Amino acid sequence: MSVERVNPPELAEPRGFSHAVVGTGTTIFLAGQTALDPGGRIVGAGVVEQFEQALANLLTALRAAGGEPGQLASLTVYVTDVADYRAHAREIGKVWQRLAGRDYPAMAAVGVTRLWDAEALVEVQGFAVI
Repeated sequence: MSVERVNPPELAEPRGFSHAVVGTGTTIFLAGQTALDPGGRIVGAGVVEQFEQALANLLTALRAAGGEPGQLASLTVYVTDVADYRAHAREIGKVWQRLAGRDYPAMAAVGVTRLWDAEALVEVQGFAVI
């Protein structure tokens, strides 16, 4: 397994993401995860709390498939309020570092009008190479 982060000097320095990730190995595709608890209820009143639960759920699925956070190659974050997500970016970054470490996958944040679960503020989806 190999995951290499590529951040060309010709591009702006990335903060909280990598510009590209090259992986060699088995690919794990991870379904979108929201802040569902084991009982199927959305938990967390704000975007930071919901991001933490959604990321924890994604990492649980990744570990169950044999992967680790450092093997994430790509992550897409869907949010219902981009301004709120940006306003809490520093706190969200701290959650990322606590749960996943300091290696960042290629990432995108996408604003959406709503998610499958009406109470959900954030959903994370990604893939890893192990």
